[in-house]
Amino acid sequence: MILKKCLYGLGLASTIVLNSYAAPYTPSNGSEVLEKLPSRNDPAQQEFRRLRTALARDPKNLRVAVDLGRRYIETWRDGGDPRYLGYAQAALAPWWDMPDPPIAARVMRATLLQSTHRFTAALADLDAVLRDDRNNAQAWLTRGTVLTVLGDYPEARKSCMQLSSLAPAVITQTCLYQVENLSGNAEKSYNELNQAFKNNPDADPGIKLWILTLLAEMSLRLGDTTAAQTHFQQALALGNPDNYLLAAYTDFLLEQHDPAKVVSLLKDKIQVDALLLRYALALQALNAPDAEKFTDMLRQRFEAARMRGDTIHQREQARFELELMHNPAAALKVAQENWNTQKEPADTFLLLSAAVAANDKNAARPVLDWIKKTGFQDHALAPLIVKLNAPSK
Repeated sequence: MILKKCLYGLGLASTIVLNSYAAPYTPSNGSEVLEKLPSRNDPAQQEFRRLRTALARDPKNLRVAVDLGRRYIETWRDGGDPRYLGYAQAALAPWWDMPDPPIAARVMRATLLQSTHRFTAALADLDAVLRDDRNNAQAWLTRGTVLTVLGDYPEARKSCMQLSSLAPAVITQTCLYQVENLSGNAEKSYNELNQAFKNNPDADPGIKLWILTLLAEMSLRLGDTTAAQTHFQQALALGNPDNYLLAAYTDFLLEQHDPAKVVSLLKDKIQVDALLLRYALALQALNAPDAEKFTDMLRQRFEAARMRGDTIHQREQARFELELMHNPAAALKVAQENWNTQKEPADTFLLLSAAVAANDKNAARPVLDWIKKTGFQDHALAPLIVKLNAPSK
């Protein structure tokens, strides 16, 4: 299982750290469904019960704790419910606060830390693991994920290269091509990853989903919407799309002026903040009468997060301020704070968009310098960069 859901791509896992904690909500009537609970007959729930029972009998059984924690993390990645991250941490309770826990516990702790944007702590754990176990593929892969999110492409590349003797070739290739795509070799890396996908028709469905989502995003950065549509459809055809794919695809649909399809896709998934954001944007584009209701729901969630001191949803909050509240100054402030934490393509686009909307070229300067330094390429940035580099009137 090491190289299955793990590879929630370089940066993909951290992009969708979703918040289901919100301000109290009062249903409009007694028949309104607030949440659908999993069936007790669901095989996954039966396995959870088995593992929880085993761990309750022996709370310091590391093998059972890690197995249960891994399944919780997979469930979070599939469904976006952050409570499962808390469940995973609880499974690791005997080892969570140890300065030097066993390697298996430390790798999982690092995964949970990076999932909640505590990147420095995650890297410290991963580096400690790799000092003791240079052949730990999961640690190298997670390290590559974190460093790519931080925009440290040279170090991310080194981590990916360490996988060459530890993981299937398609894993190493995908890891490397993702980094190359973000650091000056956009077209070449896209073509090579596309060929790697074609050369591995029997790859695990989770790996296929990862690669196809990356190919769709790479296509968009190259300005090829036709290829992006093809890759998105291939990914969706695998069945059971995860929340990252749904967010990326509905962003694409919004750009293609198809908000009705966004509403259809997301109407049953608004418990996830990132998807509720897209849903509200689609309703706004349609001038739907209930658009304000869902915008207000997002506002309450972000306010609840602010009161908790929770800053891991800054990307969604900045976009909320920019596109739903039409408040570019507030959006720029949050986008800057977000970009100082993570530098994925969406973070870069968001900050430059907010800087243009706020007419604040100085705020964009560090990002423009970073783009020039790294060689980052994105077709969507071109008009923003032209505006930001234009002489002031």
